[in-house]
Amino acid sequence: MVDKDQHVSRETSRKNSVPTPHNSFHDTPIAAAAARASQVLTPGASGQLPRPINTRVITVANQKGGVGKTTTAVNLAAGLAVHGLKVLVIDLDPQGNASTALGIDHRAPEIASVYELLLGEVDIRETVKQSPNHENLYCVPATLDLAGAEIELVSLVARENRLRNALNDQAILDYGFDYVFIDCPPSLGLLTVNAMVAAREVLIPIQCEYYALEGVGQLLRNIELVQAHLNKDLHVSTILLTMYDGRTKLADQVAEEVRRHFGDKVLSTIIPRSVKVSEAPGYAMTIIQYDPGSRGAMSYLDAARELALRANTAEAVTP
Repeated sequence: MVDKDQHVSRETSRKNSVPTPHNSFHDTPIAAAAARASQVLTPGASGQLPRPINTRVITVANQKGGVGKTTTAVNLAAGLAVHGLKVLVIDLDPQGNASTALGIDHRAPEIASVYELLLGEVDIRETVKQSPNHENLYCVPATLDLAGAEIELVSLVARENRLRNALNDQAILDYGFDYVFIDCPPSLGLLTVNAMVAAREVLIPIQCEYYALEGVGQLLRNIELVQAHLNKDLHVSTILLTMYDGRTKLADQVAEEVRRHFGDKVLSTIIPRSVKVSEAPGYAMTIIQYDPGSRGAMSYLDAARELALRANTAEAVTP
């Protein structure tokens, strides 16, 4: 015969062992993502990153298409903006994808773009547009007119210095930009050369896939030529591994090879392959605005933080 008290204690124990709906919800991936998103979107919650001593002008370049170059430029910019830094993205790609991701209507008639800036028809103050995604985020948009700019630049005086001359120090000081990212087209033409002459640092996104290093050698040789003849301060400061798929052994092999070749220039943060990251530009957003709790958003926030914490070190590097 079962004792009544023993029966009650068993029932009580069984009830206590069942997790409440509240606790089980907070243990789910959705709840964890929501908590991360809330932290990212709460002003001041992400913390203030150190401002660089001088404005860092960084060219994001890789002549191989589809490596996450534009995605890296806009999301690093957004990540720094969330952390309280003022950032400008110069869209130097005729496709205008960076402009789209930052919510800038670059197809609007009569918009002053980087094309007019390169030809000297407008001042940079006329081209800078604030992104609706964040108060610290700005963009110089690209239009389809930029597709013919390389031909027009050929006959101009000091054609390689057009962007550097347009990015005058006074304009940068007036806006108070901490970072300027220049998103290059997937080529090594005059637009990319202009970006390298205007910058001090080069950031190279490298995808964790086969043929990842193909073409990087040619890019490095072009950087050396620009160093020798046009901009002695230019140097590769940062390598970011993108499109990492942890399910494949190949991704780890590529990452290991890149780290062996470039050493401490490679950020420890790796950007995972993510559908959400690809979807975000379709809504005129960066991944940090589109899905702030996602793995992609958190990875770019970590990469932005790592980039900023390396600021003083990068500035002290002698090319």
